[in-house]
Amino acid sequence: MSRYKPPMPDAPTHPILTPIVALRGVGPERAAQLARLKLHTVEDLLLHRPRRYEDRRHFRTIAELELGVASTTRGKIVACGLKKWQQGRKSVFELVAEDGSGRLHCRWWNLPFMQNYFKVGDELFVFGKPNSLKPRTIDHPETEVIEPGEEVSIHIDRVAPIYPLTEGLPQRWMRSLLWRTLEQFEPLVSEPSPDISAKLLITRPTRANALRMIHFPAELSDIEIARQRLALDEFIGLQLAIQSRRKKLEAGTRGLPCAGDNHLIRQFLAALGFKLTGAQTRVLREIRHDMGAAHPMRRLLQGDVGSGKTVVAACTAFMALESGFNVALMAPTEILAEQLHGNFSHWLQPLGVRVE
Repeated sequence: MSRYKPPMPDAPTHPILTPIVALRGVGPERAAQLARLKLHTVEDLLLHRPRRYEDRRHFRTIAELELGVASTTRGKIVACGLKKWQQGRKSVFELVAEDGSGRLHCRWWNLPFMQNYFKVGDELFVFGKPNSLKPRTIDHPETEVIEPGEEVSIHIDRVAPIYPLTEGLPQRWMRSLLWRTLEQFEPLVSEPSPDISAKLLITRPTRANALRMIHFPAELSDIEIARQRLALDEFIGLQLAIQSRRKKLEAGTRGLPCAGDNHLIRQFLAALGFKLTGAQTRVLREIRHDMGAAHPMRRLLQGDVGSGKTVVAACTAFMALESGFNVALMAPTEILAEQLHGNFSHWLQPLGVRVE
């Protein structure tokens, strides 16, 4: 089997682009597992959001577990074992945990390897829905063995993140990796656009704080605050990318200025019978600026039905006509094309413009 070789740029442009394999505790095997989750850099890891959270500040005792109600409890394993039948083709691994208030049976059907993860004496968290109360039983629960260590505080007595994983990655290991990564790289997290972010930070957390809150929230309410801030960053990043792409396209293409001289538009508006709205006037001013530029116009005009988009399109056509060009108007359906042909014939032919 070939060993996974993660991408190793000679000089990352920013520390947050450091390959995951460079982090403490991440060797080639772990890097290969993380790669299956499409996690290759520190940035990928920091944006790997929990799929849910467990409030481990408030546990239910085993005796308090209710039928069909998802809950978190904890206990100590007092018995466990694997049973097989049908010549080993079928199996069930079962453990029994107790907490002083009662006993909980946890079962995994046809997953014999689960016996490798537990032993008598282990303390563990259990999350799931009891499917029986006599005895209390949860099939295929989510579990996490509690191990003493320097980072116990990130697993117990807090709102704990539960991450999407892949085979071989323990939940506890993933949580510890995120904790260490945040400790090391949080001060290096920058805002997507300092000028824009300065205004946003008046009422919102910094991007670095939002990443901390999405992974290790102090309160459940922090999660939505962080989610909104990170979603806003994605939106800003998308808009900046579109803006950059537009500037490159404008710099690399040339168009024919055709803003017109307004003589047809004045006659058209005088005969229209009503005044344009403020929004229509503003949009036409912007379109005239685009039509007079040395590069092709790239614009989408959006409005509700009946808001006056067709009149704006007619004025735009007049700009090209005033500049000595012909105009082609496309419509998505035959019915709409016939409707537009009727409107434009009614508006343009009295001004001496032929409509075909």
